[in-house]
Amino acid sequence: LLNKISILVRISFMRIIAGEFGGRIIKSPPDTRTRPTSDRLRETLFNILAPRIEGSRFLDLCAGSGAIGIEAFSRVASHVTFVDRSRRACALIEENLDLLSIPESSTEVLALSAENFAGRKHPDGWDLVFYDPPYEADYSIVLFEFGTPECGHLNPEGVFIAEHHSKNQLPDAIGALRRWRILKQGETSLSFYERD
Repeated sequence: LLNKISILVRISFMRIIAGEFGGRIIKSPPDTRTRPTSDRLRETLFNILAPRIEGSRFLDLCAGSGAIGIEAFSRVASHVTFVDRSRRACALIEENLDLLSIPESSTEVLALSAENFAGRKHPDGWDLVFYDPPYEADYSIVLFEFGTPECGHLNPEGVFIAEHHSKNQLPDAIGALRRWRILKQGETSLSFYERD
């Protein structure tokens, strides 16, 4: 009985805010290395992205529990790709997708580092990209790759969003990416980029 209680204590949960799965609960990694995006910040993010989500191809990069990508799917994104270097995180994302009965044909889960993923060519780009690495990560590698039009990562009208610590100043421009908005909530900032 004590074993079962200790397992339950270690499992964390998150709530999907709106859309088809609004109010549903998904599992979140129990370790302290994963820093979930807060409900308030997720709500603000999706209020900004609302006109662009329906029918979009969405990339959740450094996905953790997959909450951001699942929120996008809940709001009628057509396809969501989840990328995380942790195989445990990828297994958790798969579990959350199964929990919500999200069809496999509408999602892809890849166990890769963001840098490794960004360094590869992709036949289809994304309309919306959310990048949320550990705050101490070197953001410039991934920003540079997504700012290189030849890589085909970001569709011409696409938006790349990086979540970062407010003290971590990201560049206003890198390659073909130009920052058009920065949103601060406490110690966290979201930088919004588009292709020039």
